[in-house]
Amino acid sequence: MTPLGQPDLPELAHDCARCAGLCCVAYPFDKGDEFAINKDADAPCPHLNDADFGCSQHCDLTKRGFSGCVAYSCAGAGQRVTQELFDGETWREDEDLLTYMTHALRVLRPIHEALLILREAASLPIPDNLRAECHALMRALCPEEDGSIWDFEEPEVQDALARVPEFVPQLAPYVTRTR
Repeated sequence: MTPLGQPDLPELAHDCARCAGLCCVAYPFDKGDEFAINKDADAPCPHLNDADFGCSQHCDLTKRGFSGCVAYSCAGAGQRVTQELFDGETWREDEDLLTYMTHALRVLRPIHEALLILREAASLPIPDNLRAECHALMRALCPEEDGSIWDFEEPEVQDALARVPEFVPQLAPYVTRTR
């Protein structure tokens, strides 16, 4: 717990080098403005390198029609799934892990995104009651037991995640616009 009552948060910035290319596998996409090809969920993108989970198109993603990839961030969920929940194992080493790892990313990513929002909210000059509610939501999204994806699927965590969109509009009077 930090001095202000805010819980310690997991890493909330993506680190692709510590992931197993989960975003390039988990999510489907349709050919269109953001993606140059169709891809099914739980299917590796054809541009995903076998050896290091890097992207063979990374330097030219926008030019090649993959602006959706450029805009995406897992907010640290990918490396957390790979390194913490699966102890560094990857779906390439054990293909049976693929659906479990991609499911875990789809569960954990919205939690990490909510934590990013709440961390930003906690930095605002908000009244004590809102700050307390913000910290309570953060604590609920960071269960003490967090060694399995099931810990993040517990009702308390999912209920807190569902309350974040109700909490955020209360912050509007305390947000200043900058140009």
